[in-house]
Amino acid sequence: MKDCSTTTGDASRLIDARIAELGDWRGQTLAHVRGLIRQAVPDVVEEWKWRGVPVWSQGGIICTGETYKSVVKLTFAKGASLPDPSGLFNSSLEGNTRRAIDLREGEDIDAEAFAALVRAAAALNGAR
Repeated sequence: MKDCSTTTGDASRLIDARIAELGDWRGQTLAHVRGLIRQAVPDVVEEWKWRGVPVWSQGGIICTGETYKSVVKLTFAKGASLPDPSGLFNSSLEGNTRRAIDLREGEDIDAEAFAALVRAAAALNGAR
């Protein structure tokens, strides 16, 4: 896959291709959270950055969706500034800015709490 920092059209196709290419639980998980992000923020912009990282933005980065051998990592660019009453953040907790959610095979995410987190991140970007 090519490296580009394009928005929506090409990026969406590249994300589709990544999901298909993974062909396992990681692809299913990435597709699921992508759907939740699109439902939470219908006008979200999909981007493809840093040599193959799906990025969802609205007025700034909401989160990225990286896939590794044992986790799908959803990194929220300004996660440390977001309320997380459900305790979804379970990774990158030591920094002052980012926070992440690591999802492992067989784990599910609280869709309602995740959507609230995505909406809060978009709102924070819009408040600047």
